[in-house]
Amino acid sequence: MVFEKITYKRKQSFNHKPKNRIFAVFIQYLVSMDYHHRAIEQKWQKFWADNHTFRVANISDKPKYYVLDMFPYPSGAGLHVGHPLGYIASDIFSRYKRLKGFNVLHPMGYDSFGLPAEQYAIQTGQHPAITTEANIKRYREQLDNIGFSFDWEREVRTSDPSFYKWTQWIFMQLFNAWYNKATDKAEPIVTLIAHFASHGSHGLNAVSDDDTLAFTATEWASFSEAQQQRELLKYRLAYLRESTVNWCAALGTVLANDEVINGVSERGGYPVEQKKMMQWSMRITAYAERLLRGLEIIDWPDPLVEMQRNWIGKSVGASVRFGVPVLGDGQYIEVFTTRVDTIYGVNALVLAPEHELVETLTTAAQKAQVEAYITQTKKKSELDRMADVKAVSGAFTGSYAVHPLTGKDVPIWIADYVLAGYGTGAVMAVPSGDQRDYLFSVHFGLPIIPISDAQQLDGQADPTKEGRYINSDIINGLTYHEAVQALVAKLESIGAGKATINYRMRDAIFGRQRYWGEPVPVYFRGELPQLIEVDELPLLLPEVDKYLPTETGEPPLGRAKDWKYRGTFEFELSTMPGWAGSSWYWYRYMDALNAGEFASKEAISYWRDVDLYIGGSEHATGHLLYSRFWNKFLKDMGYVPEEEPFKKLINQGMIQGRSNFVYRVLDEQGRGTNTFVSYGLKDQYHTVALHVDVNIVSNDVLDLEKFREFRPDFADAEFILENGKYICGHEVEKMSKSKYNVVNPDDIIEQYGADTLRMYEMFLGPLEQSKPWNTNGIEGVYKFLRKFWKLFHNAEGDFAVSDEAPSKAEWKALHKIIRKVEEDIERFSFNTSVSSFMICVNELTDLKCNKRAILQDLCIVLHPYAPHITEELWAMLGNAPGTLSYATYPAFNPEYLVESEFSYPISVNGKTRMNLTLPLDMEQLDVEQTVLTNEDIQRYLEGKPVKKVIFVKGRIVNVVV
Repeated sequence: MVFEKITYKRKQSFNHKPKNRIFAVFIQYLVSMDYHHRAIEQKWQKFWADNHTFRVANISDKPKYYVLDMFPYPSGAGLHVGHPLGYIASDIFSRYKRLKGFNVLHPMGYDSFGLPAEQYAIQTGQHPAITTEANIKRYREQLDNIGFSFDWEREVRTSDPSFYKWTQWIFMQLFNAWYNKATDKAEPIVTLIAHFASHGSHGLNAVSDDDTLAFTATEWASFSEAQQQRELLKYRLAYLRESTVNWCAALGTVLANDEVINGVSERGGYPVEQKKMMQWSMRITAYAERLLRGLEIIDWPDPLVEMQRNWIGKSVGASVRFGVPVLGDGQYIEVFTTRVDTIYGVNALVLAPEHELVETLTTAAQKAQVEAYITQTKKKSELDRMADVKAVSGAFTGSYAVHPLTGKDVPIWIADYVLAGYGTGAVMAVPSGDQRDYLFSVHFGLPIIPISDAQQLDGQADPTKEGRYINSDIINGLTYHEAVQALVAKLESIGAGKATINYRMRDAIFGRQRYWGEPVPVYFRGELPQLIEVDELPLLLPEVDKYLPTETGEPPLGRAKDWKYRGTFEFELSTMPGWAGSSWYWYRYMDALNAGEFASKEAISYWRDVDLYIGGSEHATGHLLYSRFWNKFLKDMGYVPEEEPFKKLINQGMIQGRSNFVYRVLDEQGRGTNTFVSYGLKDQYHTVALHVDVNIVSNDVLDLEKFREFRPDFADAEFILENGKYICGHEVEKMSKSKYNVVNPDDIIEQYGADTLRMYEMFLGPLEQSKPWNTNGIEGVYKFLRKFWKLFHNAEGDFAVSDEAPSKAEWKALHKIIRKVEEDIERFSFNTSVSSFMICVNELTDLKCNKRAILQDLCIVLHPYAPHITEELWAMLGNAPGTLSYATYPAFNPEYLVESEFSYPISVNGKTRMNLTLPLDMEQLDVEQTVLTNEDIQRYLEGKPVKKVIFVKGRIVNVVV
């Protein structure tokens, strides 16, 4: 290997000047005939905008197709090359569907409320609306540069009052609704009031809080208005009550479970604790069963469906009441269990530390221990508590419950593996059948009772349902199914339990103690929430002096001066969470400028639902679950026709960063020197790897001049090279600024063009898979587009397309790509199409094809992937500018792929001498005559007599002499 050590000096800037006029003219000629991607792309992007090419009507004779992307949060960093992956795929599909005769809705907007803008506002004092507007402008520039076919006249922004007016309106509908189990749907709250007025609470089958009252119609009428409103709040789908939340003091707000990672906030890494506070919630649990049923009728990725199914967490079991004498006669703790058959193995009741009875149950002797344990638990998120299956902790309350079947005392403990929001917040511990209960019992020395003759309690629990029961009184000797039936019947007969279904999913916390979100359209009369009038929407965000909580701990809206409803009543000071606007935004795209409705009935009736939704799987148990919930509610209330909002969903993979490294040589003391060694030689030195900006590296070769600019502290560095080049190391990592591996799509577009970027992102691999960004292969895609361009031009660079009839080979090449692209796009296999385009263009280049009939259809087929170059060539072919987007996709003709000829290998005595193309329908005698009279074959025969000719149709011809 050749290498050298050099001191890199800054080069003098200079211009290369041709030595003579003829050379200069020749260079200018070469440039003029080439494909100028930036001029072409800017021309057509302006044309599409000026002519509203992608404006779509809500009425059409064409079948509709609605393609939706998960809209972005506009950050100040702008887009990197990983962000547009899903957008490019959806745009290809949208353009393809237009060519197939569909009326395609393909909109874009911005999820523009959120914590990042607020945090920036806190740091700078600048209003979030200002930074959000600047970020949106930057995103729009980048999106336009890539050439998307969005109908920008339908753009939405969740922070725009004209949009969040309807988010507030939907909240009001939820507040004024309840869930009737009898009809299995939401209904207006007036129907519940009517029931109370006629029948009281008798005969009501509703989803509600646990502490609802039993009353007659007469008693209802005697209630004060405040009493009635308090009772109705227990049934409303949007309600206010004390809840356990993830409280982040540093951010001054409540966080959703998916915003908490390992006990700290996802943004900023601040500590999060469990805290009880009055909070708005959405009664999503009312829809648990329908959310599960809906998973059976939608075309979503199996892992995503399973994530939602597990999050909802349906469990079939029994509720059991354990009497608690210390609470008074007839008082009990109710537990939910999926294994009522194990009830005789119970050795304790374990409550969530947040359980409302813990304080009452804790004896004076245990108070300090219990309070210390509760404080410790507050530092963990619920997700952490569920995930940690090894750590064992807990505290004894000092009180006992009574076993409903044996009458024995059962100690009452608290432990963080029990969650307040799951079931009743209490479990019966059965160490012989549950591993967590087993570890808990071993740790605290509680008895372990075997309950089945099939159990093997060898250092762990055995949850088997095989064998027959022992030590279990009335079910001894029974099988599992026999035991469950007998126990449920017994518990029901003594009023101590019943069969029931439980769901792991909890109601969704809806309030956030932040500024940059939708104001909740509520004011308070005393402690009771009241809605403002509909004609007073939107309730606008007030101005505040700072975007921090008040000195007394109120949310930032508490800083607003004179912000009261009608000058008297206090407004709700929390704002809505980030998922509020995204839970219905696809309907606004249907009718984005409608000032009187969130969307007209006619528009909703036409578009109905989203046919294809592309976005990330990280939204499985957040946005996608809440969207399905709100959609079902809107259907119940008669506003939309479909039960599910998104028919088909695809999760695009992540484009990861490809980091580059330089290797700094260390001296004998381990200190960094001013010398850097190339990758292939680094093992000969003691080095440390440093990230280097990937934008100054090409094919892993470092641009030394740009490195000096990137790291001025190494302006006089020495470089040990390989073959005259500095080769960088590389590694696949997450794309981030700190790793200097963020690639700006604007830079790629400037150098190679948007069409190259679009095709290359698809070429990287299957849409659903994650893959590293690597510019090493992008030159190949760029060369392909230039080669495609040259099909339409002669050697002199002039546009030269012939009207001659194509050959069979040319028709074959075209119809192979027509069929391949159609099949690939329909199954979202975009990467294989790119490879096929390259093969097709190579074949046509070899055939020297310049036939209009071939090239015009090829423009249509390639258009979804490379819309700019195809628009330009389409117009050059004499078609009206802009009509390509609505051309007709060529019909595949299988006859062109039927082989009528075959290139036979011709052998003499088994040795192949040449290939000869012959019709496949030629009979053997004709084949023999053609072969034996061929001049080239005659030379190989050397005048010798032919003994026989071996002929296999479509395979070989062998002449034996």
